[in-house]
Amino acid sequence: MSSDPGPGQFQFTPMAGAACLRLSGDWTLAHHGALAQQLQTLQPPLAADCQIDCSELGALDTAGASLLLQLLGSERLLQLSQDASALPAERRALLGAVARAMQATQAQAAPAPAGSAIGDLLEQAGRAMQGFWRHGVGLSGFIGLTLETGLRLLPRPRRWRLTAFAAQLESTGLHALPIVALLTFLVGAVVAFLGATVLQTFGASLYTVHLVAFAFLRELGVLLAAILVAGRTASAFAAQIGSMRADEEIDALRVMGLDPVELLVLPRVLALLVALPILGLVAMASGVAGGMLVCALQLDISPAMFFSVIEQQIGLRHFIVGLSKAPVFAFLIAVIGCLEGFKVAGSAQSVGEHTTSAVVQSIFVVIVVDAVAALFFMEMGW
Repeated sequence: MSSDPGPGQFQFTPMAGAACLRLSGDWTLAHHGALAQQLQTLQPPLAADCQIDCSELGALDTAGASLLLQLLGSERLLQLSQDASALPAERRALLGAVARAMQATQAQAAPAPAGSAIGDLLEQAGRAMQGFWRHGVGLSGFIGLTLETGLRLLPRPRRWRLTAFAAQLESTGLHALPIVALLTFLVGAVVAFLGATVLQTFGASLYTVHLVAFAFLRELGVLLAAILVAGRTASAFAAQIGSMRADEEIDALRVMGLDPVELLVLPRVLALLVALPILGLVAMASGVAGGMLVCALQLDISPAMFFSVIEQQIGLRHFIVGLSKAPVFAFLIAVIGCLEGFKVAGSAQSVGEHTTSAVVQSIFVVIVVDAVAALFFMEMGW
């Protein structure tokens, strides 16, 4: 079978034991329509043992390569592109690129093989573990980068961002004082009310003071403040840096020779390192005040007796243990919030996703670290 005469032609000629496909003329966009019509008349598929002769092939472009792909198939076209004796190097590179692109498209379009429910579950678990591992490695690297930048700038006071530090301290500390004080006051009142309800049955109402003081000085004060800061400040850090990344402001800083970690991360980390211990003190005081109010109204325990019990029977070490966790919480919250901001891909949806991720991760890390610290201090007898 032969095609109508024209600039681009293909012709089957018999040979000993097999047929030979002879390609000639120009296979270009100008002759695409005529060649496409000729290819439609070719009904039987190309035999596997059919040889291809390209010695008379003229000009070739991507339109012609796509027609050859339709005629030969991706595998035969890829074999032809690897035959150094058939075509010049530039034409073989073009045919190879077209064949590989078609194979990649077919591989993506191919339906995934059906798997069992257990296999799918194990696959999802494996993907989750890989994601968790990659995130842990990335967080560790970002913590190291932050510490390295801070230590490098420590002996250079002229490069300290005091204005940015003051602005972040006001935003993360001063503006958070009302909500932290109000919430911990109410939680302190609830803890005292529950303790009084249970202990009054056994005639041990006075131990409500121990319950409130021990809980807030050692655990709840700093923990509640850290959770509030994680929801309020980590999301703000991620949204601020993420918006800058979406607007390509981070790239502009790098072009100007400025370090984004030095300019954006360190002031936020240092501000939260100062703000969270102060917020922890406020949370402790507010929680104890809420418990004292309930004791005075329900148990007839005067404020003087309340503070006398705390002074005589609640050790100072509980206050020190509780407050010692605040800098660790502050550093982790700030680093996670900034890291999620740097992960933003450049769209508003990505900003929202990473802001939510910053809040969830910060709260999760705070609770896990607090639980580990509580077990450690208990084992050490502190």
